[in-house]
Amino acid sequence: MIDPVVENKIPPVLTGRLKLRAFSVTDASEVQRMAGSFKVAQMTATIPHPYPDGAAESWIANHAIQFANGNGVVWAAEDQVSGKLVGCTGFEVNKAHKKSEVGYWVGEEFWGNGYCTEAVIAGIDFCFNHFGLNKITSRHLSYNPASGKVLIKAGMSQEGYLKKDMFRNGQYADMVVFGLLRSEWKAQSK
Repeated sequence: MIDPVVENKIPPVLTGRLKLRAFSVTDASEVQRMAGSFKVAQMTATIPHPYPDGAAESWIANHAIQFANGNGVVWAAEDQVSGKLVGCTGFEVNKAHKKSEVGYWVGEEFWGNGYCTEAVIAGIDFCFNHFGLNKITSRHLSYNPASGKVLIKAGMSQEGYLKKDMFRNGQYADMVVFGLLRSEWKAQSK
């Protein structure tokens, strides 16, 4: 059994405008509302629509265990001024291969403000340092080019294009694959 206070061990990360922090069960209704929006869910590979009751609570409950076991980190992205939840960024770690895949979403009322890019860049820095990774990857649905722009601004490069790789929203969708090596990140950080 894991210590119930483990979620507090997910360290906060501050950016220019955001505080990346551990999710709390008190965030569940906002997660369900924001992530469960049709416009948000259709742009992601895994968020369901409609978003089932209780799913946000279950998802949040796993974050502390995931981090404590070294399998990744998930942060709530909160506006530092208003204290409002604006979205999420998470990194799932594959320890055997020293790599991670990043995913993210932002509530549609916050689209176009650069919050995803800001959160992803901060998360990349943290994860390369904390987990000792060699590579960070990400994939996005080809019909969501805004997600690709986030990854490019975060320093990642397109590595591949997977045709009809995912069945989403009633049809097969292509996935665009991005990656960033630790050596590339170090060179960019100088």
